[in-house]
Amino acid sequence: MRLHVVNVGTMPGKGPLKHLRLFSVSLLILLLCNQVRSQDPAEVIRIESDLVDLKVSVLGRTTSVATPMLEQKDFTIFEDGKPQEISFFASAETPFDLVLLLDLSGSNSKKLKMIRNSAKRFVDAARDVDRISLVAFTDQIFIYSSFSLDRPRLKKAIDQMDEATGGTNFWDSLDYVQRILLNRTTTSRRSAIVVMTDGVDNALPDVRGPGSLITFEELLTRVRTSDSIVFPIYLDTEAENVKDRSVPREAYSLAREQLGQIASACGTTLYKAAKLSDLDQLYARVISDLSTIYSISYRPSNKALDGKWRNVTVQLPNRPDLLARTKKGYFAKQPSVASQPE
Repeated sequence: MRLHVVNVGTMPGKGPLKHLRLFSVSLLILLLCNQVRSQDPAEVIRIESDLVDLKVSVLGRTTSVATPMLEQKDFTIFEDGKPQEISFFASAETPFDLVLLLDLSGSNSKKLKMIRNSAKRFVDAARDVDRISLVAFTDQIFIYSSFSLDRPRLKKAIDQMDEATGGTNFWDSLDYVQRILLNRTTTSRRSAIVVMTDGVDNALPDVRGPGSLITFEELLTRVRTSDSIVFPIYLDTEAENVKDRSVPREAYSLAREQLGQIASACGTTLYKAAKLSDLDQLYARVISDLSTIYSISYRPSNKALDGKWRNVTVQLPNRPDLLARTKKGYFAKQPSVASQPE
């Protein structure tokens, strides 16, 4: 899968995908890391490897219930039904690194004006302390902006998005964003990916084209173990693509199911946009939901490193009007062969 970094500052106003500069992944990582050091002098937080890290979202059980700021004492963590002692807690005021990941493949590439306008509203809706990176994909990845607090610069990058051609490597693109762009666990910023897609990767059965190299099962495992939160927004393109591009209807059913699994693994919601004009409202909802996410870590009372699944639940015993959501659990890491006693 090819990676393109779009140089917004020197690129002409039309046809940016035709004038891309191709950088190596290693150079990209170096540039991003340098930018992190220059923009984010925040204190480094070190969490020991035996801690279980949870991203917990708190929502009102009804739309009329406001979500107040909570404290550590408001939360109770259970692993396999046993209460756990909280070792680390960060309030929802912690700034985020947000990746807006946009699917420009298929029919979406012909509706760029609406996609651009909605992306700009996403930038406007984000908090001033949240950095944003702009990434688009077809069967290739296009990085329009690394993480930035500069809203005018981000909007200029959005204007550079042009019509793209190619298939859909959604799984590879999400995997790349998690492994490379958000592979920075030494900052105090939390990270989230807001991805707008119909979810139909060319690797799905009976969908034409080679598709992603990573399997969905591999991707889901990485999503479950990642520190980043994924907010999938399903854009319904089924009617036009089934009719015009001979995409089997079963592929859309499977894609929606997979997007739901990604949301469930992250403790988030699968947002659904029946049409592009729905994106404005959904982006605002995502930003609102992001403002009620807490980072909570605990050291499991079960010390067995047996590779087995552990069920995790979070409760707010004194706030029946609120609902806490997080990933459903994790697999206890097994020690490597090299570290096992002889």
